[in-house]
Amino acid sequence: VELAEMLRPFVFRRYIDFGVIDGLRQMKAMIAAEVRRKGLEGNIKLGAGGIREVEFIAQALQLIRGGREPALRVRHLPEALAAIAQCGALESAHCDRLLDAYRFLRRVENILQEIGDQQTQTLPTEERDRQRLIAALGFADWGAFMAHLDEEMAAVHQEFAAVVGEEKEAPAHLEQLWLDLWRTELDAAELEKLLTAQGVAEPAPLCTALLRFKEEYKRRQVGPQGRIALDWLMPELLRLVVTSEQPSRLFERVCELLTRIFTRSAYLQLLAENPGALRQLVRLCDASHLVSEQLARYPILLDELLDPQHLYHPTPLDQYKPQLRQFLLRIPEEDVEQQMEALRQFKQVQLLRIVAADIAGALPLMKVSDHLTWLAEAITEEVVNQAWAQMSERYGVPPEVATSGQRGFAVVAYGKLGGIELGYGSDLDLVFLHGGDPNSYTDGRKPIDSRQFYLRLAQRILHLFSTRTPSGILYEIDMRLRPSGDSGLLVSSLSAYEQYQQNEAWTWEHQALVRARPIYGDDAIVAEFARIRRDVLARERELPTLAREVREMRHKMRDHLLKTGAGEFDLKQSPGGMVDIEFIAQYLVLAHACGEPDALTRWSDNVRIFDECVLAGVLTLEQAEGLKQAYLEIRNLGHRLNLSEISRKVGDDRLQPERGHVLAVWQQLLGE
Repeated sequence: VELAEMLRPFVFRRYIDFGVIDGLRQMKAMIAAEVRRKGLEGNIKLGAGGIREVEFIAQALQLIRGGREPALRVRHLPEALAAIAQCGALESAHCDRLLDAYRFLRRVENILQEIGDQQTQTLPTEERDRQRLIAALGFADWGAFMAHLDEEMAAVHQEFAAVVGEEKEAPAHLEQLWLDLWRTELDAAELEKLLTAQGVAEPAPLCTALLRFKEEYKRRQVGPQGRIALDWLMPELLRLVVTSEQPSRLFERVCELLTRIFTRSAYLQLLAENPGALRQLVRLCDASHLVSEQLARYPILLDELLDPQHLYHPTPLDQYKPQLRQFLLRIPEEDVEQQMEALRQFKQVQLLRIVAADIAGALPLMKVSDHLTWLAEAITEEVVNQAWAQMSERYGVPPEVATSGQRGFAVVAYGKLGGIELGYGSDLDLVFLHGGDPNSYTDGRKPIDSRQFYLRLAQRILHLFSTRTPSGILYEIDMRLRPSGDSGLLVSSLSAYEQYQQNEAWTWEHQALVRARPIYGDDAIVAEFARIRRDVLARERELPTLAREVREMRHKMRDHLLKTGAGEFDLKQSPGGMVDIEFIAQYLVLAHACGEPDALTRWSDNVRIFDECVLAGVLTLEQAEGLKQAYLEIRNLGHRLNLSEISRKVGDDRLQPERGHVLAVWQQLLGE
């Protein structure tokens, strides 16, 4: 057992290892050569479609995925095929077909060995032994048996070719030119001439990038398997890259990833073995630097490129929570480090699918934010559940929790998460609330008072979010919007939160409350938060004073955060930009919710706030439609720039009608 544990990480690699495929293929080629050399005709074990091919199919999938799927680490072949079907590495129908063929072939093998009383897997040539075999198997004649055997072995070999493949030859579409560009020592002038002949408009930057990559490749410790993979991969990559509008930029993005995985031949082989995956990689990197950076940082995501059906179809909104729970079921609850790593891997896989669907045009902007928001909510809920399990095991739970079964804890989202406007790379603005009795004590081995329990729970939640594992951190968490900001407690009681909001909070904190909504919590504590938020937002305010305070806060932000050069427009901070639109929405709620408390405090997102303002008569339809149009245009442009990791500053001539409308409404509502 100890030896098996020691060997496990070497057999079942943590990262998906496509290197095993080439190894198995080479071994199968050697077996086939041995069969030919020895003239082993009719061998049901070593021949094409025989027992060995079923074993190789199962072993290939076990070795590739076993590092991430503990259920695959089994010895018994039927169990292995069942686990392969369960984790989706192969369709259930294919696994069932392989198992049927395997059992039939094993039955034939057993009878052959009983007939000759020797270790053999070769079909008999003598008539008497043939009759014995078909009689034991229940076939009418030899022809019927052979027809059935051929059918079973053909099915196995077809599956073997799909999973493991045959010996590799250069693809027919790969002209010699692309092989020469990579494999021969050409100088810049020769490379440029060849690329010009292929219609590359500006070949010089691509030549420079290619020569730089070749030099880097020579300096690195690339193993023999990696070198073989690169020799197949790079000509195909060059063929794909030159079709881009900016081939040198695209080549450099992909090579940034390749230089990170030089020493990990399994990843190089994944791309060399799967032309479809390489095409997806090129397409995504061409569209987004964000994707190329993410893949370079976490190569484990390359596995997602193998299945375009999943890649370009993100998880349905209502499935993030159940899919995350299902994903975590594979990892023991007590293995905290692996649970944390799994959360990060789930997030990255889902994020890649959202980006891919976005790039493909399958998701409009608002839907992208919906997906990013629901993903963050699912992860937040799971983080709270894990933190709760760890704290309650150590300290027990407060008595009111033990009695009611409710946790008395809530997570409130502010900012972009609260407003359902999450973007790629957004941090999470969170506030933690509890409804516990500060004088009660937990009921565990180490009792602590309820206030301490919730404080340690909050600390644990932040730890689970921010600890850096091999897959990075989960999310950046910003807690500055809690009562008293950085000097305040990490978690507030509901009564302390209400007292602060009613008596101590600044106007800008009430503005932030407009965008707040609970994303986790018991019904009772969520309802109590909703009451507090409604009461605070619907308070009657002096409109001139409110307008002055909102203006002053906007000026402070602009002075502190706006840094533009001549002829530049900052989508977020410049006059007429995103923050002006948000401030208008917040001002309208704070100014008029006292007259329409249910309608104007119902939503936390700008679009629906503007719609409610029209219904309440505090904004004209023309004003609202113009604000929404400007909001969506600015967000959409910012989103595209974010995807390419370009600055959010654009030329001052962009979006002028939209910005003009925002400034006009600002002047009408908040003018000096």
